[in-house]
Amino acid sequence: MSELASESFNAERPRTRTPSASEVPAASLVVIDNAAIATVDPNGTEHARGHIVVRNGFIDRVASGTAERPAEDHDYIDASGCLVTPGLVNTHHHLYQWATRGYARDAELFEWLTTLYPVWGRLTEEVTRAAGTAGMAKLALTGCTTIADHHYVFPTEGGDQIGALVHGARQLGVRLHAVRGSMDRGESQGGLPPDNLVEDTEEALLGTEKAIADFHDPDPLGLIRIAVGPCSPFSVSRELMEQAAVLARRLGVRLHTHLAETIDEEEQCLAEFGCTPAQYAEQLGWLGDDVWLAHTIHLSDEAIKRFGQTGTGSSHCPTSNGRIAAGMAPVRQLLDAGAPVGLGVDGAASSESGGLGEELKAALLVARFRGGATALTIREALWMGTMGGARCLGRDHEIGSIEPGKVADLAVWRMDDLDHAGIADPVAALVLGSAPKVDRLLVGGRSVVADGELRTADLDTITRDLAKAAEVLR
Repeated sequence: MSELASESFNAERPRTRTPSASEVPAASLVVIDNAAIATVDPNGTEHARGHIVVRNGFIDRVASGTAERPAEDHDYIDASGCLVTPGLVNTHHHLYQWATRGYARDAELFEWLTTLYPVWGRLTEEVTRAAGTAGMAKLALTGCTTIADHHYVFPTEGGDQIGALVHGARQLGVRLHAVRGSMDRGESQGGLPPDNLVEDTEEALLGTEKAIADFHDPDPLGLIRIAVGPCSPFSVSRELMEQAAVLARRLGVRLHTHLAETIDEEEQCLAEFGCTPAQYAEQLGWLGDDVWLAHTIHLSDEAIKRFGQTGTGSSHCPTSNGRIAAGMAPVRQLLDAGAPVGLGVDGAASSESGGLGEELKAALLVARFRGGATALTIREALWMGTMGGARCLGRDHEIGSIEPGKVADLAVWRMDDLDHAGIADPVAALVLGSAPKVDRLLVGGRSVVADGELRTADLDTITRDLAKAAEVLR
């Protein structure tokens, strides 16, 4: 796009100041009453009609029956006709791609990437902030409270890319696991990205360490955590992969990358390294219970076994995998092996809808395409979208289920509308029915969505800023 369009976008941005989540009051006591509840706890406890009490951001009580109204001030939510689940956990995304939806519509991964790399090379801090905020708003409206975003594009004039994403998460009041990605292997070194889009290895490591120092907050109620995430074996050197693992373990944060996404990747790994992507990852120290990997579609039986033995997580992105014809991940086999499996939307340039609620159904259908009607149950799909994702992010002791002592990240889904009324099992209605919008979304007890509307920012402003960001990159 012209420089004039870019200047117009930047000049108009300050016209309306949207409120930050900190400006939306959070009740110290919240009571959710008269709801069907799927706790997704280890026993699979469910309540046909129950209540949840939230105190100071944590779940205080969950039980069957109607709540006794406390004497002190509280936020009372009558959830009649609703299903309450843990907030959904998105384990893989590229939020900046919200500004590049609709490109390379009929391409497989490598062609799709080579089409989009030059466009992404024009990212600015303002574009990433607008795209990221839009993506997070969509996720919140589809029941997601925690978002893992893998950001690996750092143009020379791109400004503070991670800071732009953190700004959006804090404004909206959602949890962000910002994976500070990197690429140091451009076309001249046999990699896929153009040389002007990769970093020097040392620069990438220093940038990653700085992001951790600037933003990582391990507090259970904190919104921002940082992970370490070199992009993929075809865009990153062996040295960067190895040193990134050392850095993450020295600082006590998690590791994430793409792996085994396509047959092309496997063929390249076999030609260059004489091993499969999963074998290469193990050589580099990239299997372990502090690692979760995106896609993991093309895995041997031995690789699946090693994932289970090492506790290596997998982020399953069914819609994106179909969009770029990557294949169907062996979800049933991974679950049976004991590997953590969560759900991911993936970047909106390969999953244009960008909502997480619909991935519950997509995961179920893909598993059954691959393995038959019993390959995945509706409750296993919900588990993947909640506890499975929490395990991938190393947070299953904090989020992912509705249990006393856990953080009050909760999704309240309306089940008495045209799309869902009449389905006796509300979990079946959620997973098999039309993708519902969430009626209320609590993050640490704070209402980010209420009555189906975003409450922490102005959606019209977000939408206008996104449209301008997309225009800048055209």
